[in-house]
Amino acid sequence: MAAPAVLTSRSAAKVETFVDNKRTEDIRQQNMAAGQAVADAVRTSLGPKGMDKMIQTASGEVIITNDGATILNKMDVLQPAAKFLVQLSKSQDTVAGDGTTTVVVLAGALLKQCSVLLSNGIHPTVISDALHKTSTHAVHVLTSMAVPLELSDRESLVKSASTSLNSKVVSQYSSLLAPLAVDAVLSAVDPEKPDVVDLRDIKIVKKLGGTVDDTELVKGLVFDRKVSHSAGGPTRMENAKIAVIQFQISPPKTDIEQSIVVSDYTQMDRILKEERNYILGMIKKIKGAGCNVLLIQKSILRDAVTDLSLHYLAKAKILVIKDVERDDIEFITKTLNCLPIANIEHFRAEKMGYADMVEEASVGESKIVKITGIKDMGRTTTVLVRGSNQLVLDEAERSLHDALCVVRCLVSKRFLIAGGGAPEIELSRQLGVWAKSLQGMEGYCVKHFAESLEVIPYTLAENAGLNPIAIVTELRNKHAQGEINAGINVRKGQITNILEENVVQPLLVSTSAISLATECVRMILKIDDIVTVR
Repeated sequence: MAAPAVLTSRSAAKVETFVDNKRTEDIRQQNMAAGQAVADAVRTSLGPKGMDKMIQTASGEVIITNDGATILNKMDVLQPAAKFLVQLSKSQDTVAGDGTTTVVVLAGALLKQCSVLLSNGIHPTVISDALHKTSTHAVHVLTSMAVPLELSDRESLVKSASTSLNSKVVSQYSSLLAPLAVDAVLSAVDPEKPDVVDLRDIKIVKKLGGTVDDTELVKGLVFDRKVSHSAGGPTRMENAKIAVIQFQISPPKTDIEQSIVVSDYTQMDRILKEERNYILGMIKKIKGAGCNVLLIQKSILRDAVTDLSLHYLAKAKILVIKDVERDDIEFITKTLNCLPIANIEHFRAEKMGYADMVEEASVGESKIVKITGIKDMGRTTTVLVRGSNQLVLDEAERSLHDALCVVRCLVSKRFLIAGGGAPEIELSRQLGVWAKSLQGMEGYCVKHFAESLEVIPYTLAENAGLNPIAIVTELRNKHAQGEINAGINVRKGQITNILEENVVQPLLVSTSAISLATECVRMILKIDDIVTVR
């Protein structure tokens, strides 16, 4: 009689198996907590009244910035999931160039809501699918709010560039840097590809000395070095015929390492004479082609020029700029509309560029070389950034880069949207309404995600020293009454129509921030275990 009882207990044991989900939940919570910690670290630097961060590197270098991508890039993040948020800000920097802090703060708020939903027993896949739907709907809502823009409307472009600069350390110079960024990008737009701007066609040259006010846009080339005048060569050249050379004007060396033993003076004289004749022969060919300005690429094998060759070049009245970086050759040849010359035998007039003026100018304590009035100049431009110290100079360059990216966004996607937390609150409201039309878990998830978007206006108000709860409640009320462009004016400390206040940003910045943030959060949600491999 005992046998059946044993059988039933065994079958019962098979049915009621216990699966331990504790580890999976712990890993997920740990990843989310790490992501939120990274978001909280940069949250205080959001908006025009955001705080700056002082970063000290291992080498002792100090950086002062409030650019989200720079802060996260310099931070030494160890937790694998937290690294996603660092990559996230890099992605936003690549796609839009601005909104790098916004995207991380948004991802942090979404992670917080996901934790709440998970603790309520909703499956991560359901949350992830709802998040994907929310993201797609959000992009549609933002596009419907956007205002179309023409590239001929320079004033709107300047407004959006200065909105980007207003949250930076160098915000007081936005009236100078914003028009400068707009002019730089518009001069690099190719009429054949009007939607594409390559920021490599805009070169930023940093020079210590003066103030940010002295920053200027140069229609031509600027070299951050002086003319080589050790042998008394010219430092100014009008009607310049410029050649970019990639060979060395110095005596040849043997291919293999070997030493030459000279036993008497006649042989020594002969070697020196041969060297002299070799260099003279090269310089005669250069002069014969009509060249009077020479840009010499830096050489790693041997000296690109020697004292002897510089002496002969000075005698031939040829202006020499040596040690041109290999990376700059492409930009230089594109600007001068010339070809780099790799061998003295290929030195011909048609490979040279032409300019009205090449001159050395004093800037601060050092010197630069300017090439202006270039004939048939390529679609490139140079910005000479000045600053009183290295910290300001670096931050001015980063801020200018963000402003250039904003204008580039408007060239590729010609829509403007209000700033100041207006699109986020409107999005939150419309997603809340949409959530009511959805059924089951999906609607519940969307409602929570709609709430998380309020983190942007809340943080803007908090960083500006306002009462965030009162401000966000009033903002919600205005949007419910149909004022879709009502946003937080941090300067006046109240709610105003943000479009009238000229606080605008490209549509691409907002849409890419939401798409990238949701993508990142979905990725973190799907991870249920961390496997370390030795």
